[in-house]
Amino acid sequence: MRKFSVLGFLVVLAMISCARKTAPGKSKAGIDAITFMSYNVHHCNPPSKPGVIDVDAIAQVIKRENPDVVALQEIDVNIGRSGKINQAALLSEKTGYHSFHFSKSIDHDGGDYGIMILSKYPLSDMSTHKLPTDPATGGEPRVLSLAVVTLPGGKKIRVASTHLDFHGKTNGKLQMTEVNRILANEPLPVIIGGDFNATEKSETIQLLDKAFTRTCHNCAFTIEEGKEKQAIDFIAFKPGKAFSVLSHRVIEEDYASDHRPVQAILKIGF
Repeated sequence: MRKFSVLGFLVVLAMISCARKTAPGKSKAGIDAITFMSYNVHHCNPPSKPGVIDVDAIAQVIKRENPDVVALQEIDVNIGRSGKINQAALLSEKTGYHSFHFSKSIDHDGGDYGIMILSKYPLSDMSTHKLPTDPATGGEPRVLSLAVVTLPGGKKIRVASTHLDFHGKTNGKLQMTEVNRILANEPLPVIIGGDFNATEKSETIQLLDKAFTRTCHNCAFTIEEGKEKQAIDFIAFKPGKAFSVLSHRVIEEDYASDHRPVQAILKIGF
Protein backbone atom coordinates (compact mmCIF):
# COMPACT_ATOMS: atom_id res chain seq x y z
CA MET A 1 0.00 0.00 0.00
CA ARG A 2 2.85 2.37 0.88
CA LYS A 3 4.70 1.61 -2.38
CA PHE A 4 1.55 2.45 -4.35
CA SER A 5 1.18 5.79 -2.55
CA VAL A 6 4.77 6.79 -3.27
CA LEU A 7 4.38 5.78 -6.93
CA GLY A 8 1.15 7.74 -7.22
CA PHE A 9 2.79 10.78 -5.66
CA LEU A 10 5.65 10.62 -8.16
CA VAL A 11 3.22 10.34 -11.09
CA VAL A 12 1.34 13.42 -9.90
CA LEU A 13 4.61 15.36 -9.55
CA ALA A 14 5.60 14.40 -13.09
CA MET A 15 2.24 15.54 -14.45
CA ILE A 16 2.51 18.90 -12.69
CA SER A 17 6.05 19.35 -14.01
CA CYS A 18 4.97 18.64 -17.60
CA ALA A 19 2.00 20.98 -17.30
CA ARG A 20 4.27 23.80 -16.13
CA LYS A 21 6.68 23.24 -19.00
CA THR A 22 3.95 23.34 -21.64
CA ALA A 23 1.78 26.17 -20.27
CA PRO A 24 0.72 28.21 -23.32
CA GLY A 25 2.26 31.65 -23.66
CA LYS A 26 4.99 31.06 -21.05
CA SER A 27 8.60 30.02 -21.03
CA LYS A 28 11.52 30.09 -18.63
CA ALA A 29 12.34 33.58 -19.92
CA GLY A 30 8.81 34.89 -19.32
CA ILE A 31 5.92 35.07 -21.77
CA ASP A 32 6.51 34.15 -25.40
CA ALA A 33 3.41 35.86 -26.82
CA ILE A 34 1.60 39.12 -26.17
CA THR A 35 -2.12 39.77 -26.58
CA PHE A 36 -2.81 43.32 -27.76
CA MET A 37 -6.22 44.99 -28.09
CA SER A 38 -7.25 48.26 -29.75
CA TYR A 39 -10.62 49.72 -28.77
CA ASN A 40 -12.35 53.01 -29.55
CA VAL A 41 -14.74 53.21 -26.59
CA HIS A 42 -16.94 56.16 -27.69
CA HIS A 43 -16.35 57.89 -24.32
CA CYS A 44 -17.97 54.86 -22.67
CA ASN A 45 -21.34 55.78 -24.15
CA PRO A 46 -23.31 52.82 -25.54
CA PRO A 47 -24.67 54.05 -28.90
CA SER A 48 -28.09 52.60 -28.13
CA LYS A 49 -28.33 54.78 -25.01
CA PRO A 50 -27.71 58.45 -25.83
CA GLY A 51 -26.35 60.36 -22.86
CA VAL A 52 -25.65 57.23 -20.78
CA ILE A 53 -22.10 56.55 -19.56
CA ASP A 54 -21.32 52.89 -18.89
CA VAL A 55 -17.67 52.46 -17.91
CA ASP A 56 -18.50 49.01 -16.52
CA ALA A 57 -19.51 47.76 -19.97
CA ILE A 58 -16.12 48.68 -21.46
CA ALA A 59 -14.28 47.24 -18.46
CA GLN A 60 -16.21 43.97 -18.77
CA VAL A 61 -15.21 43.61 -22.44
CA ILE A 62 -11.55 44.08 -21.53
CA LYS A 63 -11.69 41.68 -18.58
CA ARG A 64 -13.50 39.04 -20.63
CA GLU A 65 -11.01 39.15 -23.51
CA ASN A 66 -8.02 39.43 -21.14
CA PRO A 67 -5.46 41.25 -23.33
CA ASP A 68 -2.03 42.13 -21.95
CA VAL A 69 -2.08 45.67 -23.35
CA VAL A 70 -4.94 47.82 -24.64
CA ALA A 71 -4.75 50.90 -26.88
CA LEU A 72 -7.89 52.94 -26.13
CA GLN A 73 -9.39 55.91 -27.95
CA GLU A 74 -12.08 58.48 -27.08
CA ILE A 75 -11.47 58.70 -23.36
CA ASP A 76 -13.11 61.45 -21.26
CA VAL A 77 -11.29 62.80 -18.21
CA ASN A 78 -13.32 65.23 -16.05
CA ILE A 79 -15.58 66.14 -18.98
CA GLY A 80 -19.08 67.46 -18.36
CA ARG A 81 -20.90 65.11 -20.73
CA SER A 82 -19.55 62.13 -18.78
CA GLY A 83 -20.37 63.54 -15.36
CA LYS A 84 -16.87 64.88 -14.67
CA ILE A 85 -15.48 61.38 -14.04
CA ASN A 86 -11.94 60.26 -14.87
CA GLN A 87 -12.57 57.43 -17.30
CA ALA A 88 -8.87 56.59 -17.58
CA ALA A 89 -8.51 56.01 -13.83
CA LEU A 90 -11.85 54.20 -13.60
CA LEU A 91 -11.01 51.79 -16.42
CA SER A 92 -7.72 51.01 -14.71
CA GLU A 93 -9.51 50.40 -11.41
CA LYS A 94 -12.38 48.35 -12.82
CA THR A 95 -10.19 46.11 -15.02
CA GLY A 96 -7.44 45.65 -12.44
CA TYR A 97 -4.87 46.84 -15.01
CA HIS A 98 -2.95 49.19 -12.77
CA SER A 99 -0.52 50.61 -15.33
CA PHE A 100 -1.93 53.26 -17.66
CA HIS A 101 -0.94 56.35 -19.58
CA PHE A 102 -3.51 58.95 -20.66
CA SER A 103 -2.69 61.37 -23.47
CA LYS A 104 -4.80 64.47 -23.92
CA SER A 105 -5.80 65.41 -27.46
CA ILE A 106 -8.09 68.40 -26.87
CA ASP A 107 -9.88 70.47 -24.26
CA HIS A 108 -13.54 69.50 -24.27
CA ASP A 109 -16.53 70.48 -22.13
CA GLY A 110 -14.47 71.48 -19.12
CA GLY A 111 -12.07 68.53 -19.20
CA ASP A 112 -9.61 66.51 -21.24
CA TYR A 113 -10.45 64.28 -24.20
CA GLY A 114 -7.92 61.84 -25.56
CA ILE A 115 -6.45 58.36 -25.79
CA MET A 116 -4.69 55.96 -23.45
CA ILE A 117 -2.61 52.84 -23.02
CA LEU A 118 -3.74 50.31 -20.40
CA SER A 119 -1.48 47.44 -19.35
CA LYS A 120 -1.33 44.40 -17.06
CA TYR A 121 2.41 44.94 -16.84
CA PRO A 122 4.53 47.94 -15.78
CA LEU A 123 4.73 50.94 -18.10
CA SER A 124 7.64 53.37 -18.28
CA ASP A 125 9.07 56.07 -20.56
CA MET A 126 5.57 57.41 -21.24
CA SER A 127 5.11 60.34 -23.64
CA THR A 128 2.56 62.20 -25.75
CA HIS A 129 3.33 63.56 -29.22
CA LYS A 130 1.20 66.08 -31.08
CA LEU A 131 0.27 65.19 -34.65
CA PRO A 132 -0.17 67.81 -37.41
CA THR A 133 -3.57 68.98 -38.63
CA ASP A 134 -4.19 71.05 -41.76
CA PRO A 135 -5.92 74.22 -40.47
CA ALA A 136 -7.95 74.49 -43.67
CA THR A 137 -9.80 71.25 -42.86
CA GLY A 138 -11.20 72.34 -39.50
CA GLY A 139 -9.95 69.03 -38.11
CA GLU A 140 -9.30 68.23 -34.46
CA PRO A 141 -5.81 68.08 -32.95
CA ARG A 142 -4.66 64.49 -32.52
CA VAL A 143 -1.81 62.80 -30.65
CA LEU A 144 0.31 59.67 -30.45
CA SER A 145 0.53 58.05 -27.01
CA LEU A 146 3.68 56.03 -26.28
CA ALA A 147 4.97 53.87 -23.44
CA VAL A 148 7.37 51.00 -22.84
CA VAL A 149 5.85 47.84 -21.38
CA THR A 150 8.12 45.47 -19.45
CA LEU A 151 6.94 41.89 -19.83
CA PRO A 152 7.50 39.05 -17.35
CA GLY A 153 11.07 37.92 -17.94
CA GLY A 154 12.24 41.46 -18.64
CA LYS A 155 11.64 41.93 -22.37
CA LYS A 156 10.58 45.45 -23.32
CA ILE A 157 8.24 46.58 -26.10
CA ARG A 158 7.29 50.09 -27.18
CA VAL A 159 3.48 50.27 -27.34
CA ALA A 160 1.42 53.00 -28.97
CA SER A 161 -2.14 54.23 -29.25
CA THR A 162 -3.46 56.77 -31.73
CA HIS A 163 -6.68 58.17 -33.16
CA LEU A 164 -6.25 59.90 -36.51
CA ASP A 165 -8.53 62.67 -37.76
CA PHE A 166 -11.07 62.04 -40.52
CA HIS A 167 -11.63 65.65 -41.63
CA GLY A 168 -10.53 66.41 -45.18
CA LYS A 169 -8.25 64.31 -47.35
CA THR A 170 -4.97 65.46 -45.84
CA ASN A 171 -5.03 65.01 -42.07
CA GLY A 172 -4.81 61.22 -41.98
CA LYS A 173 -1.81 61.28 -44.33
CA LEU A 174 -0.11 64.11 -42.44
CA GLN A 175 -0.63 62.41 -39.10
CA MET A 176 0.42 58.94 -40.23
CA THR A 177 3.55 60.41 -41.79
CA GLU A 178 4.38 62.01 -38.44
CA VAL A 179 3.72 58.74 -36.56
CA ASN A 180 6.18 57.00 -38.88
CA ARG A 181 8.75 59.77 -38.35
CA ILE A 182 8.45 59.66 -34.54
CA LEU A 183 8.96 55.90 -34.46
CA ALA A 184 11.48 55.64 -37.30
CA ASN A 185 14.53 55.27 -35.05
CA GLU A 186 12.86 53.48 -32.13
CA PRO A 187 15.32 50.81 -30.93
CA LEU A 188 12.65 48.63 -29.31
CA PRO A 189 10.07 46.52 -31.16
CA VAL A 190 6.82 48.49 -31.53
CA ILE A 191 3.15 47.51 -31.44
CA ILE A 192 0.64 50.21 -32.38
CA GLY A 193 -3.14 50.10 -32.21
CA GLY A 194 -5.68 52.70 -33.06
CA ASP A 195 -8.66 54.14 -34.83
CA PHE A 196 -7.04 55.29 -38.05
CA ASN A 197 -10.29 56.63 -39.52
CA ALA A 198 -9.17 55.17 -42.85
CA THR A 199 -9.85 51.99 -44.79
CA GLU A 200 -7.29 49.50 -46.04
CA LYS A 201 -7.05 50.96 -49.55
CA SER A 202 -6.54 54.53 -48.32
CA GLU A 203 -3.27 56.44 -48.60
CA THR A 204 -3.20 56.65 -44.80
CA ILE A 205 -3.10 52.86 -44.37
CA GLN A 206 -0.66 52.53 -47.25
CA LEU A 207 1.64 54.79 -45.21
CA LEU A 208 1.09 52.60 -42.15
CA ASP A 209 1.99 49.54 -44.23
CA LYS A 210 5.27 51.12 -45.38
CA ALA A 211 6.61 51.16 -41.84
CA PHE A 212 4.59 48.45 -40.05
CA THR A 213 3.19 44.97 -40.55
CA ARG A 214 -0.56 44.83 -39.94
CA THR A 215 -2.08 41.86 -38.12
CA CYS A 216 -4.84 41.49 -40.75
CA HIS A 217 -5.58 42.05 -44.43
CA ASN A 218 -9.06 42.07 -45.90
CA CYS A 219 -9.98 42.79 -42.30
CA ALA A 220 -13.41 42.30 -40.78
CA PHE A 221 -15.37 45.49 -40.17
CA THR A 222 -14.93 47.40 -36.93
CA ILE A 223 -17.62 50.06 -37.32
CA GLU A 224 -21.08 50.05 -38.87
CA GLU A 225 -22.86 53.23 -39.88
CA GLY A 226 -26.23 52.57 -41.44
CA LYS A 227 -25.67 50.00 -44.16
CA GLU A 228 -21.96 50.79 -44.42
CA LYS A 229 -19.49 48.49 -42.66
CA GLN A 230 -15.82 49.42 -42.58
CA ALA A 231 -12.56 48.27 -41.04
CA ILE A 232 -10.81 51.40 -39.71
CA ASP A 233 -9.31 50.08 -36.45
CA PHE A 234 -6.01 48.24 -36.81
CA ILE A 235 -3.07 46.72 -34.95
CA ALA A 236 0.40 46.73 -36.49
CA PHE A 237 4.01 46.10 -35.47
CA LYS A 238 7.62 46.66 -36.46
CA PRO A 239 10.11 45.31 -37.31
CA GLY A 240 8.43 42.46 -39.11
CA LYS A 241 10.80 39.85 -37.68
CA ALA A 242 10.05 40.86 -34.07
CA PHE A 243 6.63 39.19 -34.03
CA SER A 244 4.51 36.65 -35.88
CA VAL A 245 0.73 36.74 -35.86
CA LEU A 246 -0.80 33.78 -34.03
CA SER A 247 -4.33 35.15 -34.30
CA HIS A 248 -6.29 38.28 -35.20
CA ARG A 249 -9.96 38.87 -34.65
CA VAL A 250 -12.58 41.55 -34.41
CA ILE A 251 -14.65 40.92 -31.28
CA GLU A 252 -18.38 40.86 -31.94
CA GLU A 253 -19.31 43.35 -29.23
CA ASP A 254 -21.88 45.93 -30.30
CA TYR A 255 -23.40 47.29 -27.07
CA ALA A 256 -20.58 49.09 -25.26
CA SER A 257 -19.30 51.28 -28.14
CA ASP A 258 -19.93 52.14 -31.77
CA HIS A 259 -16.60 50.43 -32.60
CA ARG A 260 -15.84 46.76 -32.22
CA PRO A 261 -12.56 45.99 -30.43
CA VAL A 262 -9.70 44.41 -32.36
CA GLN A 263 -7.39 41.88 -30.72
CA ALA A 264 -4.25 40.09 -31.90
CA ILE A 265 -2.01 37.51 -30.28
CA LEU A 266 1.58 38.02 -31.37
CA LYS A 267 4.36 35.48 -30.87
CA ILE A 268 7.49 37.24 -29.65
CA GLY A 269 10.45 36.56 -31.93
CA PHE A 270 13.24 38.53 -30.25
